[in-house]
This record gives sequence, structure tokens and C-alpha cells, in this order.
Amino acid sequence: MAELGWKEAIIKVLSASAEPMHYTDIAEAIAEQGLRTDFGATPAASVNATISVSIQNDADRSPFMRVGRRLYALRTPDSAPLPAGSLVYAQEEEEDETGLINAFGMYWWRNKVFWSSLRLLGQQQPGNTPVDFSGEKGVYLLHDGRDVVYVGRTTEQPLGARLKQHTVDRLNGRWDRFSWFGVYPVAENGSLSPGVTDSFSLENLIATMEALLIEGLEPPQNRKRGDEFRAVEFLQVEDPEIQKSHIVQLMDELKKKLQVTATSQSPLLE
Repeated sequence: MAELGWKEAIIKVLSASAEPMHYTDIAEAIAEQGLRTDFGATPAASVNATISVSIQNDADRSPFMRVGRRLYALRTPDSAPLPAGSLVYAQEEEEDETGLINAFGMYWWRNKVFWSSLRLLGQQQPGNTPVDFSGEKGVYLLHDGRDVVYVGRTTEQPLGARLKQHTVDRLNGRWDRFSWFGVYPVAENGSLSPGVTDSFSLENLIATMEALLIEGLEPPQNRKRGDEFRAVEFLQVEDPEIQKSHIVQLMDELKKKLQVTATSQSPLLE
């Protein structure tokens, strides 16, 4: 299948959906259906930007319409005209929707991080450009299997530095996985955007607290994430340096075996 542009891919996904979709769900559907192979670092943001620009530039001639809080569908011949200021209102909603958390990762493996280079690599979906979250700020959990053994925060030091400390301190042998919740969003070029506003509402704060508890503790009676929590989850990517180190280690072991074999087969000197 030929790769589609963002606009064409969004239209195809919405055409097959019986209901309006959130822009993050649209991005996931595009990946699942193989409509694109080049996603960049932030496919959900690319979908949102494509829809917003189309509505802004084409107004009622845009193929997209906003039908609810962060929900989009295709326009039909009998769709009502866009109300004045609808784009600005929608943009304000998108900026406020994730609470205080903009990105997170769940149950990442400690042994997939090459601690010498200290990169915490993640991607929204397989095939996306990896993002380095070592400079992220927020809170984190250390897990022994799936049990939480420690809760920490990153303020003066970034996430990567704090986690590396736990590979040599008293917690060293007590964790093999970690989860993190970051306040820095990911820019379209794959970098972290440290510009975080200090203003937030009580509703925003409560929604964030609820979401952190649900995501971190996974209570069995909660069937969904916290309300108003649509921060983007990133899947862990194993650091390429780990593969390189494994290859070097295998080559060293093979070299030693060959040396032992050659020594055992050589004639004894008289």
C-alpha cells in the first residue's frame, strides 16, 4: 500500500469509523492499518495539527469537524456551519487536556537502558522516531516485578540522573522495572519542551492525581484511566548500545574459545 499523507490517512480512518474519534486514537489507527510508515516522534500531535490547520484554513470546506471535547469526525453535506471561535476554543481544550502530565511510560525494563550513555528511549508506536526522556521531570516508580517498592520525584535532577543513582544506592538490588510520569511535552522534532506553565486549575490537579494513582496502582475495580487524562504513553525502546555491547561480549567469548581450542590441539613440546 502506498503511503498516505497525514490528511488522507485521517480521512480514511474517520471514514471507517462509525463514531467520532479522539486524535490520539486516530493516530493509533493509522499505525495499526499501516497507512503510513513515517510517523516522526509525535504522530498524535501531527494528527491534531493537521486537523486544526485544515479547519483554520478551510473552515466549512474542511473535511473535518469537531463534534465534542477533543473528538473529530468527517463533515457531511448536512453538517452545521462551524461556530465563530470554535478553532480557538478547541485549541485551548487541547492545551489543557492532559492535566499536569504530558508523557509517561509504564513498566520499562531496567536492563534495556545502557546506563553508561544514560538514554531513556521511548516511542509512541513501533516505527516512530525514538525520544530520549533522560531529561524529563516529574515523578517515577521503581518496581520489583509489578510491585511498587519506591516512589520518587525529579526536580533539580532529571529523570535519567535520578534513576542512575538507584543503580548504585541502597535500592540497587530491589528493582528491575520502572514507570515514569513527565511534565515536559515532546516537540515535533522529538525533543523535550521544558516550557511548563505554573498555572493550573483545581480540577486539573485533581484529575492528574487520580490518573497517577490509577496508572501507578492499577486497582482492579477501575475500568479506565482517570478522567481528563490523555497524556501520551511511550513504549520503551532498547538502547542500541546494549546490542553493540552484547556483540562485543560474544566476540570476546568466541575468541577465548578459539584460543583454548588451538592450545589444546597443538602438539606438546618435548
